[in-house]
Amino acid sequence: MTTPGGSDSGAPPTDYRLLLPEGWFRVHIGPELRERSVDALVSRQFEGVDNAPHLKRQLRESLLAQAAAAFRDGGIELYLSLQKAGALTIPASLLVTLLPLTGGDQPSAQDIAARLSVDEELEVTVVDLSSGPAVRTLRSTGQADRPAPAGVPGSPDETLPSVTVDYQLPIPGAGASLLLTFSTPLIQIAEAMVQLFDAVAASLVWVGGDGSHE
Repeated sequence: MTTPGGSDSGAPPTDYRLLLPEGWFRVHIGPELRERSVDALVSRQFEGVDNAPHLKRQLRESLLAQAAAAFRDGGIELYLSLQKAGALTIPASLLVTLLPLTGGDQPSAQDIAARLSVDEELEVTVVDLSSGPAVRTLRSTGQADRPAPAGVPGSPDETLPSVTVDYQLPIPGAGASLLLTFSTPLIQIAEAMVQLFDAVAASLVWVGGDGSHE
């Protein structure tokens, strides 16, 4: 991770570390490694299965589209869950995005939370992590009175179930923020999935910089 320079006296961290559950796979979203990374994931998912070429092709096309969209939206890392519960895969994703400062001083977590709280569909809180204060937002879609947000694939009238948890973490001394976007369609076990997302976000530590980070 490369962070833009800020006005704070301390040098900003140069990277970060996250602890992800076993069974999560990183997809390289940059154009130069995207296809190779997706092909490796598809091969892993269909290991030992030789009679499903159509499903493999569908999955490959879907993952390539997801990775390309993440790259276009400014993402720097994408992780997908291949965790198993019996014979079933637990679908979930984590997109990491660097949010540069658009002008002025870096807003505090409280300022960011106040701005996001205008959206009544978001559950917004400020939490203290080992990496510093962060703004946590939770959104559930798929209920009868909550259509899917704009930009989600499908028709405008389609209600797509999903639970999304965002963590926006101001990067110390960088004048920018790191955005962690977790998502899963498993609204039936939303509470357990949100607990997992919270644990991953809590594991984030900054690396490098002025020596005050790990």
